[in-house]
Amino acid sequence: MAESRVKVGFLAPIKNNKKEADNASGVPIFEGVNVIGRNDLSVSDKRVSRKHISLTARPDGSAEVVVDELGNGSNSLVTVKQVDTLSRSGTIVGSHDNLEAIRRFRVDKNELPLTFRLMRVQGLPAWANSSSVSIGDVIQGNVLVAVLSNYMVDMDWLISACPILRKIPHGLVIHGESGARVEHMKKSMPANWVLHRPPLPISYGTHHSKAMLLVYLRGVRIVVHTANLIYVDWNNKSQGLWMQDFPWKDQKNLSRPCAFENDLVDYLNALKLPDVSVNLPGLGNVNVNASFFKKFDYSNASVRLIASVPGYHAGSNLKKWGHMKLRTILQECVFDKEFRGSPLVYQFSSLGSLDEKWMAELASSMSSGLSDDKTPLGLGKAMIIWPTVEDVRCSLEGYAAGNAIPSPQKNIEKDFLKKYWARWKADHTGRGRAMPHIKTFTRYNGQNLAWFLLTSANLSKAAWGALQKNNSQLMIRSYELGVLFLPSLIKGEGYGFSCTENGGSNQGNKCESSRNAEGCKTKPVTLCGQGKRSPDSSSAVIQLPVPYELPPQPYKHEDIPWSWDRRYQKKDVYGQVWPLHVQLYTDQDS
Repeated sequence: MAESRVKVGFLAPIKNNKKEADNASGVPIFEGVNVIGRNDLSVSDKRVSRKHISLTARPDGSAEVVVDELGNGSNSLVTVKQVDTLSRSGTIVGSHDNLEAIRRFRVDKNELPLTFRLMRVQGLPAWANSSSVSIGDVIQGNVLVAVLSNYMVDMDWLISACPILRKIPHGLVIHGESGARVEHMKKSMPANWVLHRPPLPISYGTHHSKAMLLVYLRGVRIVVHTANLIYVDWNNKSQGLWMQDFPWKDQKNLSRPCAFENDLVDYLNALKLPDVSVNLPGLGNVNVNASFFKKFDYSNASVRLIASVPGYHAGSNLKKWGHMKLRTILQECVFDKEFRGSPLVYQFSSLGSLDEKWMAELASSMSSGLSDDKTPLGLGKAMIIWPTVEDVRCSLEGYAAGNAIPSPQKNIEKDFLKKYWARWKADHTGRGRAMPHIKTFTRYNGQNLAWFLLTSANLSKAAWGALQKNNSQLMIRSYELGVLFLPSLIKGEGYGFSCTENGGSNQGNKCESSRNAEGCKTKPVTLCGQGKRSPDSSSAVIQLPVPYELPPQPYKHEDIPWSWDRRYQKKDVYGQVWPLHVQLYTDQDS
């Protein structure tokens, strides 16, 4: 009977230090009701009754536990009912401050642009979707023009999930699709919408950026996220999304462009957007092209944009894109001395064909920056967070999740990568079984973050670029877009501006004394960090919902990194083996 049920983990004995006992055999835990007693234990203990524990395991990885306190199995006994979390290994983890840390992630509306949010995952308990977003939370209100940028676009699903799109008079879909999919999109699109596939001058590149630019009567909403516009990405994966609304500039007193505006317009220019002519209230007929987006005031942007565009970039363009753009920005930043020599994390969903020389090149960029004593932070040791075969097999989607982790054996099984592997552990956000399609890169110390990047870029030369010609040229194959969170000075107002809420506050995150915000900086931390402002009000602690645990846990000996072109005969949670007959993704960044 048990063999036909879905195994979700095991109950492992622990020592006094709450670590798993060495060489201990665990008790298998299956979805549904599990009754555990003395006959199930490898060691005889008369204090344990035959039905000592009743454990109900849910598909989301949580478990409800009822314990027979007296140990004699009497139905009349008073029982203790405790809800705990079933970890990836199946070990029942007792309550502690960080167990379900995402429960406490409550961001004031005026502070939302200073952080990002995780996307809602179906099948998770309510606490795991605290402050998460769906596509209907993003595309809302009276949108005049929608620019949707992505790699994969399922127009049928998109319109069914967000019916408001039918009412938007003008739309531009920037995509990376080809062949029959493009023809199907044309048939499924609303009238007056336009398709555009940016030029790919170098072979094996893709348009991979994931963003939305939504124009309203009050301003523009800029959204940068990690999900393809398809059902599984917005429902079954661990994903992230950042957005901020910006007002129109005073057309009589156009302010000087800021770094965010320059980076955005440069990137849009690289896409070679077609002119979309629209009639907007108060402006008349305008062309919605790259220059159009200069009409908005980005002076209160809470992030920096890190983009990649294909090409051979040299001279003044060498530091404009990819990892060289990140290096250039970090070199100008000053960080707390605690981040000297601190480690790096690379987390993504597709691994390219890499070598040690390029990994050192990337680490050099990601280790840039100065300590507050003006000395370089120094090189950080990098870890790669990557799902194991068991993670995928036991995930919410079973082996089907492996379609969205499209990396072949030849890329995964390189000896030099073994020292980088770390486990996907996301119990504190309830996403241990929601496989990651989110892409993040960060430098951290404990639960404090020097900086954090949410991006479409996987770990590949195609996405980040590779230096050539004695480091005088950067070659990039693909389009990518990400947002960089830095410990920056807080501006007195602007974060609370909303395109969809009349009378929305213009007041942003402020230190204790809003009249004098000079010297007040954001201090990024994880959900398990201390989300409180320091007593001297010199900094405002901003929690970022990093979905995985820090520090990462290195792979154990038995852990095998997932690669999607191997055969796996051990059945998944749905009784399937791999490969499946249907594959939904194509290799994106190899």
